[in-house]
Amino acid sequence: MSAPSSQKGKSFSAIASLLRQALSSNHQDYTTGSIRRAVVLLSVPMILEMCMESVFALVDIFFVSRISKEAVAAVGLTESVLAIVYSVAMGLGMAATAMVARRIGEKNETEASHSAAQAILICLGLTVVISLAGAAFAPHLLKVMGASDATVHVGTPFTRIIFSGSIVIMMLFLINGVFRGAGNASTAMWALWIANGCNIILCPLLIHFYGLPGAAMATTIGRGIGVCYQLYHLIKRTGVIRIIWKQFQPEGIIIRGLLKIAWTGAAQFLIGSGSWIVMAMIIARFGDTVIAGYQVAIRIIIFFLLPAWGMSNAAATLVGQNLGAGRVDRAEQSVRTASTFNVIFSLLVTLILLFLGGYIVSFINPDPSIGIVSVRALQIIAPGYVFYGIGMVMTNAFNGAGDTRTPTIVNFFCFWTFQIPLAWLLAIGLGFGPKGVFFAIVITETTISIVSFLLFRRGGWKRVKV
Repeated sequence: MSAPSSQKGKSFSAIASLLRQALSSNHQDYTTGSIRRAVVLLSVPMILEMCMESVFALVDIFFVSRISKEAVAAVGLTESVLAIVYSVAMGLGMAATAMVARRIGEKNETEASHSAAQAILICLGLTVVISLAGAAFAPHLLKVMGASDATVHVGTPFTRIIFSGSIVIMMLFLINGVFRGAGNASTAMWALWIANGCNIILCPLLIHFYGLPGAAMATTIGRGIGVCYQLYHLIKRTGVIRIIWKQFQPEGIIIRGLLKIAWTGAAQFLIGSGSWIVMAMIIARFGDTVIAGYQVAIRIIIFFLLPAWGMSNAAATLVGQNLGAGRVDRAEQSVRTASTFNVIFSLLVTLILLFLGGYIVSFINPDPSIGIVSVRALQIIAPGYVFYGIGMVMTNAFNGAGDTRTPTIVNFFCFWTFQIPLAWLLAIGLGFGPKGVFFAIVITETTISIVSFLLFRRGGWKRVKV
């Protein structure tokens, strides 16, 4: 074998070995060694996890779009309201990631497991309220969102089922946050792959028999199976996180610590989600066709954003664990490395959406009138992807350090005092229509990224105690 061929063989073997390590459940110490290697080991399963979450969003809209445009609008508006549930779940998951990562960095696995159990306890209490309220007020929520009478009629059973099963949404987000904080990103990945794989199989079958409510059933059952997989790995006691029943006894100090991070983390996403709800309400003024087109575009955008979010989750874990180990310099370098990788990925995504966006839209949705709106949205929003990638890493770096307050403040001012008035001005005041909303999105997200980068450089996150 020639020297170049031998070198290529060694390189391929090294890459294959790295990928096997990334996808295994073996514990890795991310507070020492190569930072690039650490980012890759965490990013690969996190990106694959988010890819499946992306597919999940597209699968629903793919099959539902075969029913009617009212069904598509109902799913989109329900998702907009459900973003509130996602926000609470992500806030609690963020708190669990930060606290578990900090304890793992301190080499205190028992307290990491104790923190995970307390987070699950909080989750169960919150879910009861969310499920009852969402199921009871489902038609009113759709109406408030600007849905037509036909959309409310079609969508109410779907919305009720989704909210009734919000326990599986909350648990899936939370426990995956625990696994990510522990550096066990592969188990989080497999949980989501199992959940969404079940949804992909069940969605067309249950829609065939039950119509739109069947999509909600498939989603809830799939996520429920994923949660069962998570709980099995938490309780079997062979990993870093080993929960025992006595750890579910309420512990005031840990609960207060989790809630301190979680409420601002949830507020961070609630502020953003609330803004997206208002944006959807502005879009709803232009009719069901525009609503459906907007929702298809948003699903595609999320499909390509979530892998970048997965890479930024790697930064959160590395920041938390390295701060716990007293390695502040390593935490900062991890963020720089993750940002570089995300920029490269974001550039590729921008090119795909600009040149292939029309083909992607036509594959997902066959209605040409809806497609026109979707393609226009992609052409306007896609050029800002590079900024989105950097902003996500910066935001998750704050969150991983337990500093959920800073991105919450940034979100409030950028979304509520800037994006919403700008969207209204461009779409309604200046008569740009839906394009005004699309321009407001790209301008706001770019602004958030720049502000987050500047605040990160100030370094206040380094001094946060968890």
